Amino acid sequence: MKKIYSFVLFSFMGIQALMAQELYMPRNIKASYSKGTRAMDGKPGQNYWQNHGKYTMDIKVDAETKMVSGTEEILYSNNSNDTLKTLVIRFVNNIHKPTSPRSGSVSEDFLSAGLNIKSFYVDGEKYNIDAKGWGTVGDVKLKKPLHPKSKANVKIDWEYPLSKESGREGQIDPNSFFVAYSYPRISVYDDYNGWDRIPHADRAEFYNDFNDYVFSVTAPKDYVVYATGDFLNPDEVLQPEISARLKKSYNNDEVIHIATADELKNGKVTAQKAWNTWKFAVNHITDVCFALSNHYVWDAASVIVDSKTNRRSSAQAAYNPATGQDFINSVKYNINALSWFSNNWPGIPYPYVKTIAFQGFADMEYPMMVNDSNFGDPVFAQLVQDHEVAHTYFPFYMGINETRYAYMDEGWATTLEYLIGIAEHGKEAADKFYKTFRVNKYINDKSAEEDQPIISMSDQVSGAGYGNNSYGKASLSYLALKDMLGDNLFKKALHTYMENWNGKHPIPWDYFNSMNAGAGQNLNWFFQNWFFTNHYIDLKLNYKISKMANFPVSVQNVGGFAIPFDLVITYTDGKVDRVHYSPAIWKSNQKAATITVKNKGKAVKSISVDGGIFMDATPQDNTWTSK
Repeated sequence: MKKIYSFVLFSFMGIQALMAQELYMPRNIKASYSKGTRAMDGKPGQNYWQNHGKYTMDIKVDAETKMVSGTEEILYSNNSNDTLKTLVIRFVNNIHKPTSPRSGSVSEDFLSAGLNIKSFYVDGEKYNIDAKGWGTVGDVKLKKPLHPKSKANVKIDWEYPLSKESGREGQIDPNSFFVAYSYPRISVYDDYNGWDRIPHADRAEFYNDFNDYVFSVTAPKDYVVYATGDFLNPDEVLQPEISARLKKSYNNDEVIHIATADELKNGKVTAQKAWNTWKFAVNHITDVCFALSNHYVWDAASVIVDSKTNRRSSAQAAYNPATGQDFINSVKYNINALSWFSNNWPGIPYPYVKTIAFQGFADMEYPMMVNDSNFGDPVFAQLVQDHEVAHTYFPFYMGINETRYAYMDEGWATTLEYLIGIAEHGKEAADKFYKTFRVNKYINDKSAEEDQPIISMSDQVSGAGYGNNSYGKASLSYLALKDMLGDNLFKKALHTYMENWNGKHPIPWDYFNSMNAGAGQNLNWFFQNWFFTNHYIDLKLNYKISKMANFPVSVQNVGGFAIPFDLVITYTDGKVDRVHYSPAIWKSNQKAATITVKNKGKAVKSISVDGGIFMDATPQDNTWTSK
């Protein structure tokens, strides 16, 4: 009865309980909640909206000139209550223009002429657009304003060169290209910032609307095209045997070699026409990209990702057989990752029809594709691929604004990378890698930028502070919350957040409020501690020899973060007691905790505080040893 009463009481108090400890909000975020586009119960508000585009694109890649050209038509829906007098056009590939702002230096091979707009029409009316002055974002002033709840038809003809030096995209080798961010798109117009005009400077990542796409890629003979979305015409562009193998792989657990090196070399893979047009389609997705090569081998298999419906997803890999040894097992890695992520953490069935690992240089995620390096280390290669595939959920399934809130996607991918690593390699190995790669440099760097609050906008955080806020510190906060709530309640809360916001644009406060609602408790003290402070990780053990039956041990939280830890008591006879304390121990007093230890009548040799992956800034004061 007490449990039932508690649940009813929480339901009755509802929003009042969630608002009991109000978290800081910038004024624009407060305005969104006031307007009802977002709600304190964690759900999208009754007035929530997001804009939408239907993209129809015909793209061509000239392997000789390295030019990408395209014609696209966008049916853009203004679902907001605002009249738009400008369209903001985003073209990330302009990062290669010499005049574009960048976060670091680049070589001459990275630079290119950027986007050339050959024609631009809105609702049939021609616009004289000169994109030479554009960076990664450009404005088009509308001749007729786009009113609320209305649509505009935008047609653009364009071209740009593939950069010789591949970054997140570009030329992998003279006959292999990863073509991402390859089309001008209408930037996001949202409820809390209006137009997204933040330029892409090659560090902070991306923010896109959920759109529908029908697109084709015309490529030279012998080039295989790999792309986001459903592959619509395999029989038109592949030779019969190759098409049959691909279709078989869609329902096959074992890896099938779709196209071998000899078949590619001898013209036995694609239709032997001067040009082939490959067609794809996908709805409600934040981006599409593609890659092509005339000598990458092609492997594929599939795995059940939803046991309730027996739905399968395809796992594919494309790589250079001479240099891509890591990719020989890439399909097996993907099959394992898709299944594990679907059934364990986050425990949401993989939402797309496929994932493709393409050998490149970026170690970067895209919807349904990853562009990964060959490391020569199969364990590390699997970890990187796991991390990139984990991004399927954050930012793509969840529509994260990575530019402003990188910790909402990189932090989760880092967490999922760690959790699947435990399953693949054991906890000891996963802990060792996580501490070495995600925590060590952060906790041992005393510079001020390391301790900037995680809530800081990612595009405003400099130096190592960006990486550690986005990856390690954010991930530690998620793992600390998992420890405090326990796996079952944490998953319930996480699923509440994901169910509320998949296919939409959540911001940090939507995460906080959704987790509160899903957990059925006010966690704002925890979010305040981890996201809105300059805290770091540093515990200190204070103990004075005591002969009491139950003696006190004081743990001082010097750094401030609410972390879990083990109290480890070693007796002179060699026996060890290890008692775990979750972050809940810091709820009432975030500066110190007094623990009562039950003396077993044995002499104590040492007492220590062990934070595990929550590495301590000053570990030398974490242990008391008898003299």
